[in-house]
Amino acid sequence: MQTTFSDAQMRDPAIQRSNEILRSCVHCGFCTATCPTYQVLGDELDSPRGRIYLIKDMLENDRDPDEKTVKHIDRCLSCLACMTTCPSGVHYMHLVDHAREYIDQRYKRPFTDRALRWVLARILPYPMRFRVALLGAKIGRPFARFMPDARLRAMLEMAPKVIPPVSRNDDPQTFLAEVPRKKRVALMTGCAQKALNTDINDATIRLLTRRGCDVVVAEGAGCCGALTHHMGKTSESHTTAAKNIKAWCAEMDGKGLDAIVINTSGCGTTVKDYGHMFRNDPLGPGAARVSAIAKDVSEVLVDLGQEAEVGPSVIPEGMVVAYHAACSLQHGQQIKTYPKDLLKAAGFTVVEPADSHLCCGSAGTYNLMQPEISGQLKERKVRTLEAKNPDVIAAGNIGCMMQIGSAASMPVVHTVELLDWASGGPKPPAMSGENMPTDAVPRLR
Repeated sequence: MQTTFSDAQMRDPAIQRSNEILRSCVHCGFCTATCPTYQVLGDELDSPRGRIYLIKDMLENDRDPDEKTVKHIDRCLSCLACMTTCPSGVHYMHLVDHAREYIDQRYKRPFTDRALRWVLARILPYPMRFRVALLGAKIGRPFARFMPDARLRAMLEMAPKVIPPVSRNDDPQTFLAEVPRKKRVALMTGCAQKALNTDINDATIRLLTRRGCDVVVAEGAGCCGALTHHMGKTSESHTTAAKNIKAWCAEMDGKGLDAIVINTSGCGTTVKDYGHMFRNDPLGPGAARVSAIAKDVSEVLVDLGQEAEVGPSVIPEGMVVAYHAACSLQHGQQIKTYPKDLLKAAGFTVVEPADSHLCCGSAGTYNLMQPEISGQLKERKVRTLEAKNPDVIAAGNIGCMMQIGSAASMPVVHTVELLDWASGGPKPPAMSGENMPTDAVPRLR
C-alpha cells in the first residue's frame, strides 16, 4: 500500500511504525474471511482491510477522527485473527492500537460514552473496586431489563452469581517448590481475575510448585495495562505497566527469574508487547527484558514436562473437554497446541468446536461496550461448543470463561484447573458447585 506521510509526520515514532504496517498491506482481503465482525455485519468497513483504509486516511490527512471512523474502529475486537491469516505479515495490532490512541486524544465522544469508559478504566484494573462494583451489579441485576442502555444492562448481567472471597495467595510472597527446584518464576496474578475467579491462580500455584517451581508473587506488580491500552488511554496503561516492569526487574536483579508466568492470555499478549510499547521510553530496556521471559502458563508447563503424580483413575474415563482457544492465545501469542497437548497427556479427551479461530465476543471490555455484536458472537461460540457434547469447557482466559460461562449449559473452567486436578489437586469448584477455601494452596515457607 502506498503512503504519503510528510517528513514532519514521519518524525513521530508512532507514525513511523504505522507507515511500516500500512506499506506491508497488499489489499488481498484474506483477512475478511476470518474477521468475526465482518462475518456478523458483512460491512467491508468492519473488516481489517476496511479499517486499514480508514486509519490510513485519518493519519495521513492528520485530521480529527469522524464519527464513521470511530464507529468502525470501536467495533474491532482486536482478536488478531487477521494477523494469523495475513500472508504479508501486516501487524494489525500495532496499527489499531495507534488508531485508538489517536482517537482518544482527538475525538470527543458523546457524554455517555466518555462516562462509561471513565468508569471502566477506573474500576476493572483495581480488584477491590471491581469487587464492590460486582456486588452492586449483583444487587441491581434483577432490574437490568429496565435499563435503557444495552451497555448498562451488559454491565449488570456480567456479575457472577457468587463473588469469591479474597485469596491471600494473591498477596506478595513466595511459594516454594515441592520437589527439587527447576525454575524460579513470577506469577502475574492480574486484576479482574482476582475479583472474578480466585481458583485460577490457586490452581496455577499448586501446579507449578508440584512441578518444581518456586513461585513468586512480586511486590508492586498488578494490572498489565491491557484494558486501558485497548481503549487508547496510553498514559494510564503505561503507568500500570511500568509498575510491573519495575517489580519484575527487581526480582530478576535479585534472586533471578526464569519466567514470568501469565495465566490470562489477554494479559500475556500485552506483556509480551511491553518491549514495543516502551521502545521510546527510559524503561525500554527493562520492558524488553520482561517481554523476553513472559510466558503463558502452558508454555512453562510444556517446558517442565507433564509428570502426573497420580494414576489415571483420578480422571473419569472418557471425560470430554471442549477446548476453547482464546484469540489472545492462538492469534496474539500464536500458541495453538500446547494447552490441548497438556490436557490430552493428563488423560482427557479433547475436542474443538467448529470455527475455533473465531472470537467468542468477550475481548476485554468489548462485551460491555459492544453488547449486541458480542452477544451474537457468544451465541455462535456456545452453540458450536455444545454441539461437541462435552462434559466441561476449558479456556485459558478469564474473559472468555465469563463470556461463555454466562450462556453454556456445562461448567467452564481454566485449563490449569483441569491439569491441577489430574495431577493431585482438587476437582475444579465450578464442576462440583463448591467454593474451595483460599488456603488450599501451600503457604509461604
